[in-house]
Amino acid sequence: MPGQQLQTTAFILAKQPSGSDKFEQLTVFAAADGVLPCLRRIPQGKATATPLDLFDETELWLESSNQGRTWFIKEHRLIQRHDGIGRSYDALRAAAALGALLSRNPVPDESREAVADLLRTSFSALASGGRPDIVWLKTLYCLLRDEGYPVKQQWWPQLAAADRDHAAHLLNQPLAAQTADAPTVERITHRLEEWLRAETEIRL
Repeated sequence: MPGQQLQTTAFILAKQPSGSDKFEQLTVFAAADGVLPCLRRIPQGKATATPLDLFDETELWLESSNQGRTWFIKEHRLIQRHDGIGRSYDALRAAAALGALLSRNPVPDESREAVADLLRTSFSALASGGRPDIVWLKTLYCLLRDEGYPVKQQWWPQLAAADRDHAAHLLNQPLAAQTADAPTVERITHRLEEWLRAETEIRL
């Protein structure tokens, strides 16, 4: 009896050992389907297909024999590779943190499309050399705002006046226009993460 079939477009958020040298375990996020745990057979010998890499956007053809608890990747087609992320340790760490954030927190159905757009924007910014600390701050703020949390109404007024000015520039101006020093970005990001832990159910 054939298993359940699914075709979707997704981002590769994480790779983990599967306990088998024949398969790799992937966590992916799809705008249409949310977070999906997947297994992919590791190519043996001379591989012909493009291997899947972290943070790829890819079209997947999936099959499940256990009602979607795990999906087997039958076929894939690469859409966009963000290989520039791997050239910087800080960019890699920020992208991995973003992947982990989405892996451990369920995304409501109505928010998935916006989250997929945010992932695409953030991974592209990191791959093209955008400052990882600012990309992380902007991504976290947008995620909270788009999920309906009162981040502007509650977190913003808690900042010191000088930090509100810095935060306004960091959040509203493009990456190319950013000049804030690293300690300032770190301080504002820390305050946002503290507010997130205290006021939301999101797990960092």
